[in-house]
Amino acid sequence: MIFMSRAALAKSADADQIITLHGLTWTEYEVLLAIRGDRPGPRMTYLRGELELMSSSRTHEWIKKTLARMLEAWATERRLPLAGFGSWTIRSAPRERGLEPDECYALSERHDRPDLAIEVIWTNPAIDKLEVYRGLGVPEVWLWEDDRIRVHVLRGEVYVEVERSEVLPDAPLDAFVRFLQVDDQPRAVFGFVDWLRGQASS
Repeated sequence: MIFMSRAALAKSADADQIITLHGLTWTEYEVLLAIRGDRPGPRMTYLRGELELMSSSRTHEWIKKTLARMLEAWATERRLPLAGFGSWTIRSAPRERGLEPDECYALSERHDRPDLAIEVIWTNPAIDKLEVYRGLGVPEVWLWEDDRIRVHVLRGEVYVEVERSEVLPDAPLDAFVRFLQVDDQPRAVFGFVDWLRGQASS
C-alpha cells in the first residue's frame, strides 16, 4: 500500500477559489441562495454581512468524499442510525449566519440541524467556520487540516477541542487519517473496510 502526505501536495496549484463580499444584508444572501437554487455552484458562508463564496478544489473534494465514505462504511458496519445530508444549507436569520458543510450527519429524524458537521480546511477560509457553526448551535464539528482531524464540541456558547468525538465516541479517527494518506480513493476505502473487519474479528 502506497502512502503519501496529502498536505505535502502543492496547494498553490490546487487551491480552493475564494471570493469574499462585504456589507451584504441577510435578504441579499437569501436572494443569492435562491438564484443558485439546487444547481452546482460555489458554497456560500454568511456571517453578519460577510459572504464567502468558495469553489472547492479537486483535492478538497477528494478528501471530504473519502472521509465521508469511510465514516459511512464504519457506521454501516456498526449498524448506527447515521443519516447523511451532504452540504445541506443550515441558516438562521436571527443569528445572521448560514453555511453549507462539506458533509453533515444526524443521529435522529430531527432535521432542524445536524449533530455533526465536517469541514475540510484546504485553503484558509475568509470566514471563521466555527464561529458560524457556534451561532447555529451545531453540537460537534470535525475540522480536517494538515493531515489530522480536530474535534470541536459545543459547550454552552463555546467550542472546545477534545481528543475524541462525543457524537460518535467510538469513531476511529486515527484510522480515518491513516487511510486518507492512500493516494487512491477506492483503495483507501477498501483498505479501511478490511482493517475495520479485521478489528471486529480479532
